[in-house]
Amino acid sequence: MIKFGTGGWRAVIGDEFTRQNIQLLAKAMSVKMKKEQVEGEGIVIGYDRRFLSKEAVKWACEVFAAEQIKCYFVNRSCPTPLIMFYVDRHKMHYGMMVTASHNPAIYNGFKVFTYGGRDASEEQTKEIEACAAEIEPQGPVAFIDYEKAREEGWVEEFNPLNEYLDNIIANINMQAIRDWGPHIVLDPMYGVSQLSLKTILATARCEIDLIHESHDTLFGRRMPAPSRGSLTELATYVKEMECDLGIATDGDADRLGVIDDQGRYLTANDILMLLYYYLLQYRGWRGPAVRNVSTTHMLDRMAESFGQVCYEVPVGFKYISSKMQETGAIIGGESSGGLTVKGHINGKDGIYAASLLVEMIAVTKKRLSELALEIQERYGSSYMEETSMRFPQERREELTDTLMKKRLLPEFDIPVEKVSYMDGCKVYFSNGGWVSARFSGTEPLLRIFCEMENQETASKYCGIFREFLKL
Repeated sequence: MIKFGTGGWRAVIGDEFTRQNIQLLAKAMSVKMKKEQVEGEGIVIGYDRRFLSKEAVKWACEVFAAEQIKCYFVNRSCPTPLIMFYVDRHKMHYGMMVTASHNPAIYNGFKVFTYGGRDASEEQTKEIEACAAEIEPQGPVAFIDYEKAREEGWVEEFNPLNEYLDNIIANINMQAIRDWGPHIVLDPMYGVSQLSLKTILATARCEIDLIHESHDTLFGRRMPAPSRGSLTELATYVKEMECDLGIATDGDADRLGVIDDQGRYLTANDILMLLYYYLLQYRGWRGPAVRNVSTTHMLDRMAESFGQVCYEVPVGFKYISSKMQETGAIIGGESSGGLTVKGHINGKDGIYAASLLVEMIAVTKKRLSELALEIQERYGSSYMEETSMRFPQERREELTDTLMKKRLLPEFDIPVEKVSYMDGCKVYFSNGGWVSARFSGTEPLLRIFCEMENQETASKYCGIFREFLKL
């Protein structure tokens, strides 16, 4: 069955990610497009480097062709933000990307983008799910062989990468980067960012080294997520080669990981703080910020110091981009590594964010470690702990009942200021700290986050919540 989470439809290859289900999804999308009378403009589809990604696009194209909907097929692996950019700039109503983002290699999936290049809303994905459920009992989905569909003009293979890269280059201070001439090492984590980032940074005359750039559908036997544990080789390379910066992106290049000039891993919260500070303090921009419920409240403190507001939304980048449009926010992001900046696309883009980071250190003439210290001296510091726990499926109802229906809480030794159930359960404490528990929208996990003034307290409160839930 087709079931969307916060980051699209993701499933284990060979289990639910099958040709039959991909055809079912394409048929459901076709029905939706015809219902909305937008089938005449076609749909753009891209894919990443995962196993079966290119084949999955072809299987989808065969169904769209049978439905007489033209497919614009990006005929080489590409970043997810490229598809979002194309949908937005060409005023299309729909685009799709075959990817499971930062999930383990056994997963693949589809992301759906709507008008404006935005992630499909929950209302839209539920409509797709319902449509697929109605179609499934009707038997096999009709399709036209891929080569025949291409010959008949229902599939057009093309590559819009230059248009996307030119837009980023136009929004980055390339001259400042040329004047500085940094040495940067890139780690695409066997994903799709290497050509895009290399092109942008080479245009700015950077000295560029690459690691993990080959095509490996197993992602070096690691999750293609730019986390602290997965970037140890990048950190070592930065230190040994005395690079100015290390940049990593996840499998489909919409998330970012950074190693600073001292070989220190910067969290997604650190990156978000750095870029918001740069936009406010050095570019002179003014505007709110948007973060999800699992992202640092230090962003709120920074916004307030510039007379701005930071808005909180549920997990899922569609909520961030929607709130940014509503409030005119200049930056939005999440602690899992995705962020976007006003004026580019309406979704997360690790390639643009990386380019902006390079601009930041070129314009300020300060190393990342110096800028991080500047922020810490001005706003103080905090520590975030995250714990992710698998649980037997039969316990999900029990955990949901405890957290969301009975709304039971552990005993805490810090006064509770308020509790939110906007997305899972989040407890706000009188000292400015918080702890939350929510189910992952992409994997069978319960995630507990806690932000406190030090590591010991954050770890303690994650432990309290975990023990309370008997996990």
